[in-house]
Order: sequence, then C-alpha cells, then structure tokens
Amino acid sequence: MVLSDISTLATRRDVRTRSISPENFDGAPGGGGRATEGTGAESARDLGPGWKISPSVDIRAGETFELAAIAGGGRIQHIWITTHVDNWRELILRAYWDGAEEPAVEVPYGDFFCNGWGRFAQVTSQAVAANPNGGFNSYWPMPFRESARLTLENLSPSDVRVYYQITYEVGGDYSGEDYFHAQWRRSNPLEHLTPHTIVEGVEGAGRYVGTYLAWGVNSNGWWGEGEIKFYLDDDDEYPTICGTGTEDYFGGAWNFDVPGQGYTEYSTPYLGMPQVIRPDGLYTAQQRFGMYRWHIADPIHFATALRVDIQALGWRSGWRYLPLRDDIASTAIFYLDRPVARRPGTPTRDELEIHTGDGAAPRGA
Repeated sequence: MVLSDISTLATRRDVRTRSISPENFDGAPGGGGRATEGTGAESARDLGPGWKISPSVDIRAGETFELAAIAGGGRIQHIWITTHVDNWRELILRAYWDGAEEPAVEVPYGDFFCNGWGRFAQVTSQAVAANPNGGFNSYWPMPFRESARLTLENLSPSDVRVYYQITYEVGGDYSGEDYFHAQWRRSNPLEHLTPHTIVEGVEGAGRYVGTYLAWGVNSNGWWGEGEIKFYLDDDDEYPTICGTGTEDYFGGAWNFDVPGQGYTEYSTPYLGMPQVIRPDGLYTAQQRFGMYRWHIADPIHFATALRVDIQALGWRSGWRYLPLRDDIASTAIFYLDRPVARRPGTPTRDELEIHTGDGAAPRGA
C-alpha cells in the first residue's frame, strides 16, 4: 500500500476535490468564505465577508462537535487540525463510515497524531506530520462508499477552540477499497507477566498498517526487550509474526542509545521515536517515549482475523529478563473489509489522564 505516488499525479481521474472547514461546513462547491458570523467576525469587522470570518469552532466542555458529514462515496485525503496543547488527551476523535452507528476510529486526539504525552514533538512521516507548534496532519486515505462522519468530543472541563480542514475527493469508484480503522488501548500499569494488547478480536480481511506507542517507564533500567507479535487468521497460542525487541520493531537498535547522547529522537517516513521526555529532577520523575511504525511499504495482510500484542521486558541480575509494569498507550491502525470492528470500550477521562507530575506543590504544602 502506497499513500501517494508522484508518478500518478499527471494521470487525469474523473473525480472532484472538496474541503470542509469552519469556512465551509458542508464542503459545497463555491461554499467557502461566505460566513457572516464566527470566531473571526470581530477581527474582520473592518473587512466584511470573505475575510476570515469563521476560521475555527468552539467546542464546549462535555460536548461533541461534528467536524464533517459527507453524503455519497469519497475518500478523505488529508486532515489538518490544531488546538491548544493542554487538551490533546481529553479530546476524542471519531470516524464513522457508511452510516454505521459504531465508530471505526476512536482515538485521543494527540495519540492519533503521534503526540500522546500532551507535549509537542515534531513528527516527519509519510502518514502523519506534526509541525510547530501543534499543527497536526494526517494523510491516511479514508475511503467510504455511502457516507462519512467525523466528530471530536471534548472531555475536558474547559471549552476548546479548534481550527481544522478536511480535504477529500468524490466521484470515484470506492467499492473495492477497505475501511480505515484506528483503536486506542492503555495498560496503566501493565499487569504482571501480561503483554499489552494493541488490537484483538478483529474479524474479516484486511491489512495492519500502523502502530503508535506512548510508553511511560515505571522503573530504572532498559525497558525495550519485549517482542511484538502478530496473530493472523487461525493463529492461537503462537503468532505468525514475532519481532525481536521493541526498539527493533521501531527501526532502532541497542537501546536507541547514540554513545554520548543517550536516547536519541528520530523521525523518518515509516518509523521513528520523535519524543523522549526525560526526568527533570523535580516533578517529572520518569522517562516517557513516543514511537511510531507505519507498515506502508510492508503492510501485514490477514484474511479472517487479527490480534496484536507487545511485551514489556527489562533486565535483572544474571542476564535474566525482567517483566515490567509500565504505562503503555497504543494506537493501532488497520484497513478492514467492513466499517465496524470489535473495539475496546470508550475510555473515561480518568483512564485517559496523563500523570505528568508537572506543576508546583499545592498551597500550604
């Protein structure tokens, strides 16, 4: 699977481009820039219609906002979105395909864009780009045959202002394309002697195409010896695909340690560790990492079923493995031949919470 191929850009296709934003909520042809009220109306009071009247939306605490509702077949090609950093884990992005009541995508906003720790990290990859300061971009193709609906739920206690643009094409034949899915799970902490589940119970045919992990280390020492395992189709106790270590799966080696520099951030088209959060000697006492692996050039195909998990292992005395109980949040991305798949329950705000420890002691302490 290739997200974009420059060699095809000169090939004419009988499709049209549409785009939904607060300046054109339904993506209608000629419908942009017509707003007479919106979050920019006061700033444009000397200029009038057509001058950035409605660049963003306000989502009240506890409410869900419909980012886009598209009728008919099409394919979402690009999502750009931004909001303030302190809400990235408390906003839930969802996508529904072809009128399904259950979402195919249900992921915290920051995690979907490889920024799961509520702190900005630049990501330079083919599928996801996170640019200064919090400009999030997705290039995952998201086809649909009958309709598409994208929403953003605000679980935070404060209103949030969101700027966004969703670009898509219409008019093509999407009957042979599978549906985009993204699921989020967290083990906090991971149970003893238990791998972290990335995805499970998926039935149908498709391709697994991506993993993002926000990994919080809860002990001293190296934490990345654990193997990732892909259980495909009739696999039961043992997987078809078994990795050799966490840093190996994300394309690194030997503890991600560049001699003299320690853990070293990197971001490439298909894999990376763009975020390393180090202890600060005060409230941030533990190391945290953000890592992605896109199976774009090497999608993992399955015909009837899919399950994926990853171990958390360090070292103890005598060169023995040490099972760890870390804080692991995963985002699994896959394409499936149906718009709905088995997924975990919707996380609560407490289950989403990032225990950063940032901030001063309370008064009187």
